[in-house]
Amino acid sequence: MKPKVRSKLRLRLGRLYFTAKRYAEWYFGSVRFATKRIGDELDYAVMKHQTPLLRQLKDVDMWLQHNKITNLKIAMKRIHRIVIHPGETFSYWKTIGQPNRRKGYVEGMVLFYGSFKPGVGGGLCQLSNLIYWITLHTPLEVTERHRHSYDVFPDANRTQPFGSGATCAYNYLDLRIYNPTDQPYQLCLHIDEEYLYGEWRTTAVPVHTYEVYEKEHRITQEYWGGYARHNSLYRKTYNLLGELLADEYITENHALMMYQPFLTSQAEDVVKC
Repeated sequence: MKPKVRSKLRLRLGRLYFTAKRYAEWYFGSVRFATKRIGDELDYAVMKHQTPLLRQLKDVDMWLQHNKITNLKIAMKRIHRIVIHPGETFSYWKTIGQPNRRKGYVEGMVLFYGSFKPGVGGGLCQLSNLIYWITLHTPLEVTERHRHSYDVFPDANRTQPFGSGATCAYNYLDLRIYNPTDQPYQLCLHIDEEYLYGEWRTTAVPVHTYEVYEKEHRITQEYWGGYARHNSLYRKTYNLLGELLADEYITENHALMMYQPFLTSQAEDVVKC
C-alpha cells in the first residue's frame, strides 16, 4: 500500500481516458438509469440520517466548508426526490452532471493523494457518503462504490464505522444503486444551517430493519514506514419481530493513514469530507 507518485501528465491522461470511457458507457450501455423526479414524497420512510455541515478541521480554512454548502445545495436540486423504479439504476454523477463554475459551483475542499486542496465542486463527497450509508439500510443494491484510499483526518467522535462512506470524482468514480425490488424508492434530501439530511422512502411499509457494523478493524505498520487502516463491513437483517434473518458481508476497506495513529483522547474533533 505504499503511495504511488504519478506525474501530472499521467494523471491528466488517465482522467481523460476514464472520463471518456464512462461517457461511452452512459450513452451506449445497457443500464436503465433512473431519471424521473416526482413532486410528492412517497408514503413510507425506510431510512434517514443526518450529517453535520461544519466541523473544525486541522489546517483547513472554514471558507472551504462554507463553499461546500453552496455546492451541496446545487447538487441536491438535481437528485432530490428522484425515484428508482424496479429494475432501474441511480447514478450519482449521471444525475448531478459535471460540477463547474457555469452551474454556480465554487471551490470547496477536495481530497487529493492523501491531502486536500481547493477544487470547484469540492465537498460533494459528503453527499455521496450520506447516500451510501442510508442505502446500506435498505433492500437496494450498491452496484458501484469507491472507498477512500487515504484516511486523512483522525475520527474522534465518529458515529459510523470506518470506511462507511463513498468517495466520488466526476465522472469515473461513481456511486450507483440498483433497485431489485418490486417497489419504487425515492431519495429525499434536505439541508439547513447545521445538517445535511438524507432519506429513502417507498410505497409500502418496510418489513426489514438493518444493522451495519464492522469486523477485523486493525492498523498495520507498512514496510516503508507508514501506517494503513483496514476493516470489513457487514450487515444484519431483521424482521419486524426482531428476528435475525441474515448476516452478510458488504465490503472491505484499506486506507493509508495520513496522521499519527493511536492519538490521545485530546485529539481534535474532525470529520471526513
